[in-house]
Amino acid sequence: MKITYYGQSSFAVSVGGKTILFDPFITGNELAKDIKIDKIEADYIFVTHGHFDHILDVVAIANRTGATVVGSWELINYFTKEGVKSVFPLNPGGKHDFDFGTVKAVVAQHSSSFPDGSYAGVASGFVFKTADGNFYYSGDTALTYDMTLIPKWAALDFAVLPIGDDLTMGVEDAINAAGFVQVKKVLGVHYNTFGYIKIDTKQAVSTFKGAAIELSLPKIGETFEI
Repeated sequence: MKITYYGQSSFAVSVGGKTILFDPFITGNELAKDIKIDKIEADYIFVTHGHFDHILDVVAIANRTGATVVGSWELINYFTKEGVKSVFPLNPGGKHDFDFGTVKAVVAQHSSSFPDGSYAGVASGFVFKTADGNFYYSGDTALTYDMTLIPKWAALDFAVLPIGDDLTMGVEDAINAAGFVQVKKVLGVHYNTFGYIKIDTKQAVSTFKGAAIELSLPKIGETFEI
């Protein structure tokens, strides 16, 4: 499965002939200054919650590409008011068959508000079942035993987990999360963008390796296979 990393928690997955973009926060990220959002393609944009570092570039990319934006009811209402034409609501506990596979929204233990402080619904993660492979993107979350339910629905090939600590799980909890969802490959996100989520990346890779888990930390703009 081909993945392109755009910094913070933004990445794109090519699956079933479609490009699925997640939580696009690029123009506001100094570390992603070389990424041009008018070059990013997307058939779908999945959004986990309303914080600025997950929604900043959703409207611009969706309106240019015609991508369908998927997220909680509150997020969909917000993006509709912002002029996005194609949307689909998916709350935790719900699942839907798309043209690339089936997606189930799951619980994420995290706050969620729009940039003006208004309520943005509950935070969520997404589990994907596709002919090309299965994966879990947790979104911003704390470690939670709810994750142990995920393997009951899908046998995963990899997971995308935050590792920056402070506002989400750190390395140790992410390793436990990988165990809960039964994966040996993790794409780490939500680290180093801001001062309070900076980590020692070499130590993170080593700590995951000590737990017999492969941690991928690609460069911003890098496309790789997992």
